[in-house]
Amino acid sequence: AITFIFSRAGCDAAVGQLLSSGMRLVPEAEGEANRRVVEERIQGLAEEDLSVLGYWDFVDGISRGFAAHHAGMLPTFREIVEELFTAGRIRAVFATETLALGINMPARTVVLEKLVKFNGENHVDISPAEYTQLTGRAGRRGIDIECHAVVIWNRGLDPAGVAGLASTRTYPLRSSFRPTYNMAVNLVRQFGRESAREILETSFAQFQADRAVVGFVRTVRRNEEALAGYAEQMSCHLGDFAEYAAIRDEIRRIEKEGAKARSASARAAAAISLESLRIGDIVRIPAGRHSGLAVVVMPNRGGKGEAASPAVVTEDHQLRRLTLHDVPSAIEPLGSMRVPKQFNARNPKARRDLAATLRATMPHDPPPRRRAAEPDPSDDRVDELRRRLKAHPCHRCPDRENHARWAERWWRLRRETDGLQRKIDGRTNSVAKTFDRICDLLVEMGYLGDGGESVTADGDRLRQLYTEKDLLAAECLREGTWRRLDAPSLAAVVSTLVHEPRREEGGLTPRWPNDDVREAYDRMITIWSDLEDAEGALTLPRTGMPDGGIAWAMHRWASGQRLEDVLRGTDLAAGDFVRRCKQVIDLLGQLTDAADPELSTTARRASDGVLRGVVAADRLD
Repeated sequence: AITFIFSRAGCDAAVGQLLSSGMRLVPEAEGEANRRVVEERIQGLAEEDLSVLGYWDFVDGISRGFAAHHAGMLPTFREIVEELFTAGRIRAVFATETLALGINMPARTVVLEKLVKFNGENHVDISPAEYTQLTGRAGRRGIDIECHAVVIWNRGLDPAGVAGLASTRTYPLRSSFRPTYNMAVNLVRQFGRESAREILETSFAQFQADRAVVGFVRTVRRNEEALAGYAEQMSCHLGDFAEYAAIRDEIRRIEKEGAKARSASARAAAAISLESLRIGDIVRIPAGRHSGLAVVVMPNRGGKGEAASPAVVTEDHQLRRLTLHDVPSAIEPLGSMRVPKQFNARNPKARRDLAATLRATMPHDPPPRRRAAEPDPSDDRVDELRRRLKAHPCHRCPDRENHARWAERWWRLRRETDGLQRKIDGRTNSVAKTFDRICDLLVEMGYLGDGGESVTADGDRLRQLYTEKDLLAAECLREGTWRRLDAPSLAAVVSTLVHEPRREEGGLTPRWPNDDVREAYDRMITIWSDLEDAEGALTLPRTGMPDGGIAWAMHRWASGQRLEDVLRGTDLAAGDFVRRCKQVIDLLGQLTDAADPELSTTARRASDGVLRGVVAADRLD
């Protein structure tokens, strides 16, 4: 059986529990045969690295017929688990969901620990497609007549929900394709910009984007027919009623925006006035159940996004907080009075005494002061539009209001239709438009010439860099950012382009092996910041920030230190580190081809320094 547990620690803990219990799922002779398979496969690993790789628990579990399988393990260990399980020589595997993706490892039974997983941000229910992918491991073609998928009961588990997951069988296929800088220069070099654009317009991603707007297009077409009917109904024999309606609509829009601006201004003034109130200030609450006079007994400045809310005692000796709901505009003190230093707002008698003093100090509730309205710059524009409205021939039409009702419908539908058209324009040819913006940026930065029709020498270097941060790497090559680095330092710096921290690693300050690496990283951040600004100006997807989370460990490994020493003091799993090492080797190989002779030599040495020990011995990429 395969038991899916949505965490690496959970998989390891399950194996640990079976080891502690003395559980054995295969005969001893078969277990010894399994042990020999493992020993044969790990012959290339250094003896001192075995403990840090978790080898002893791994081989003990394999010899008893069970194992874990997750991305934090050494790839060779995962490959051994897959081979032995497929051959039926181990009976139980505790795996994360990565096992369900692209691995031919069927089981007779699949067990799901729960139907909720962490997606990097939140705990979410698994989708029908994910459920099918996981339970699809159950059943070996040509061997099993019957297989089982088991969902372990948990509090709150809905059987109907499980049935819904199991009964869904059709899932939309979504394209994740998007143009990249490297792709752009390669396409331009091989086909030219226009032909490359035409190729991208025929991609599956573009097909999906275009198909998504079919419903919008249908609605726009229907709306346009309705608009023509509305236009006919609002036609006037005295003149162009559409023009007249446009003036009315403009007046309405300006007045609405003005009212909104005045409301926001009044609210801001009210918030400031509440902050400025002091103990003893007498104020008038303009409306509500406790309208009337009140005295401030406890100021409050607000903070952390909250408005001020001073405490007051009202004329009827009630204690309450004064908020923006009570004062729609700025509130001004009408006077002040003395509040005893030892005043206790929780004491009813003290509140009654203070309310009596308030009434004596201010026997009559003075009328509210009226502030002179500040001139609104939009008033002149509205006055001008009203004059034009009255002078328009349609203003004298006896059916004016009937025409106006049709015009209001026309304008409302026109705005809705224009919004749909903007959505259509944004999605139609979106892949090709992204390609155009990428080419525009590459022309601006000198990687493409002749208006994007040819590839420059810098573009030829970019063409050889296949990494998510390809343009950043090309910029570092052009600026000579890595020229002074020795081989281990270059490996450390290159790791910042491939490392993507796990959630628990995020926000940690990286450790630098030396000043050269730190200074090179600082220059990379400057280049990245400029690149991100340029991408933002063209609304392109932003290049991710380089991350120095494994720079220290990569430098030590490339310098020849033992794996145990490299990983000591870090949260890196051996499997994660080996995978990052292979990515670094891959990018160093690209630099060997793309860089100048001196840096190319350093990159080759750095690659040789990383490709050793457990990294070289591991067969699974």
